[in-house]
Amino acid sequence: MNELDKPMNGKICMVTGATSSIGEVTARELARLGATVIVVGRNPERSVATVNMIKQQTGNPNVDFMLADLSSQKEIRQLAQQFQNRYQRLHVLVNNAGAVFTSRQESVDGIEMTFALNHLGYFLLTNLLLDILRASTPSRIINVSADVQHHKVTRIDFDDLQSRRKYRFWKVYMQTKLANWLFTYELAQRLKNTSVTVNALHPGVLSSNLGMNNRGILGLIWRLIKPLFNVVLTSPEKGAQTIIYLATSPNVEGITGELFMEQKAIESYKAFCNKDAASQLWQVSTELTGL
Repeated sequence: MNELDKPMNGKICMVTGATSSIGEVTARELARLGATVIVVGRNPERSVATVNMIKQQTGNPNVDFMLADLSSQKEIRQLAQQFQNRYQRLHVLVNNAGAVFTSRQESVDGIEMTFALNHLGYFLLTNLLLDILRASTPSRIINVSADVQHHKVTRIDFDDLQSRRKYRFWKVYMQTKLANWLFTYELAQRLKNTSVTVNALHPGVLSSNLGMNNRGILGLIWRLIKPLFNVVLTSPEKGAQTIIYLATSPNVEGITGELFMEQKAIESYKAFCNKDAASQLWQVSTELTGL
């Protein structure tokens, strides 16, 4: 691919959770298309290896990494500050980092870990980078969510948001994916009449390392059975296609507040969105992050 065929030349992109699975594929393909790419990971060795791999495979030297545990609000704030100290523009932000926890844990901020990482991580990082996104317009925010309708998760349990009374790990995880969609919807309303767009996507049921961080009996069972499912699940390469489409395609220029799957907007989600819940989630998230 010659320089004229690289539509992301001059664009700066940040991808969280970029050292494995769809995050890694997304970072690599954005680099292949000419973008300057910032890989966000929490493991230094893995981040260095990912950056070196992307540079080698794409021939693009403009690939960097920044370290942050996105369940920690302090580290998210440090990441945002580090980025703004180093770069003057941000054209694409891909919020992808997330995990499943088979037993209840709390973050360093005392927040249930799934909610802290999968939702508040998106919420806080995006809000901290909004000024630079506005200064870089047209710019795009992309939130990796899931098809929560399929899992019949239809509401946020605001009465037990921290899952203290009852912790069923898959329901808690899917609730955070619903939160990703509600956050996308609410942010799109708040960014109306700007050239910053925000969309969410369902990447498919992925063959990935999701949940492999867990220990204990449930974690052991998860690690034993998950590889058996991977052979029939969506590959990271296919799962990343919609992210790359939303980051690069002129077909979605100006489109905002939508949930995509297989590069198409899922129309049913417009009726599915609870505007009051989206507004309430924003308020609670503001309080929990000190914004």
